[in-house]
Amino acid sequence: MIKTAILGATGIVGQQFVLALKNHPWFELAKLLTSARSAGKMYEDALRNVQTGALEWFCDASLPDSICDKVTEDSSQFDASSVDLIFSALESEQARSIEPRFAEHTPIVSTASAFRYEQDTPIVVPGVNNEHLGAVKAQRERRNWDGFIVPIPNCTTTGLAITLKPLHTEYSVDAVVMTSMQAVSGAGRSSGVLALDVADNILPFIPGEEAKVEKETCKILGEFRSEFLPATIKISCTCTRVDVREGHTEAVYVRTKRGCTVEDAKKSMRKFSKSLKDLGLPSAPPELLLVHDDPYRPQPRLDRDTNDGMTTVVGRLREDHALGGIKYMLVSHNTKMGAAKGAVLVAELLHQGGFLKGR
Repeated sequence: MIKTAILGATGIVGQQFVLALKNHPWFELAKLLTSARSAGKMYEDALRNVQTGALEWFCDASLPDSICDKVTEDSSQFDASSVDLIFSALESEQARSIEPRFAEHTPIVSTASAFRYEQDTPIVVPGVNNEHLGAVKAQRERRNWDGFIVPIPNCTTTGLAITLKPLHTEYSVDAVVMTSMQAVSGAGRSSGVLALDVADNILPFIPGEEAKVEKETCKILGEFRSEFLPATIKISCTCTRVDVREGHTEAVYVRTKRGCTVEDAKKSMRKFSKSLKDLGLPSAPPELLLVHDDPYRPQPRLDRDTNDGMTTVVGRLREDHALGGIKYMLVSHNTKMGAAKGAVLVAELLHQGGFLKGR
């Protein structure tokens, strides 16, 4: 077994990691790391609001009984070499200072954006750019680390990159225009998405989101040859927040350099959908992509939980008569494939590739 720790274990993404690791066949959840304020408490007590005593567990599934009485530890005092792998659920500002200290000794798979844009750091989406894990060796050598940092993409990037991959491989994507309709869960519990802000409303701006999606998608679909060579795709995004609890919906226009009809795109996507099928990864869905012919699909409420939220669902593929090319809708689960469970899938790919060692 691979002994793992969750860094930022009491936060929303940390809680998602707890569920994603429950009864995992390869990974043992050994350590729950928190701030000094929450350290030394049983996990269930660390989740309780100090003033009200309310249990601040935000996942739909119940808090696993097996983890309730596990004692949390202060991340600032933690010996990273005591585990084989660390899952980081930190905010990016914290991750920038804490993750490198731990990566000196231990591999880290992170949901934070802090290191996504470094030249020796891959942003990995299993089935899309597995070969980018080759950057891990360069990262270790450059930084003189025994461990490494591998982040996953922004949750909005994930579904877009998955749907573009087969089109880019076969038809060479030239330009993309995407408008997102993002679930409120993607904002955590921050201000700006309170019920009175988002109910009966659309928030037309998510700080930093559009630039992240544009930059990350090109890096993911590019190449790694001692350094990253981003794909030369022109991408323009408009990212909005809507009154949907889970599941990001995106309207995507794609122009390719080689001719690609609607039927070509469907065939390419359906063939690509099996790209994880034979890898033997426990969290991998049977289909990475599911293409609908029903014009009323995808819908977040109907499609976000396809294969437990690990499948990106596509529909309404059709020609674009104004600009040329094709366009479609997608739904991707932002707090499963786009967060902790997607990070666990990356860790499984790392383990299968020999990048992790148990004890």
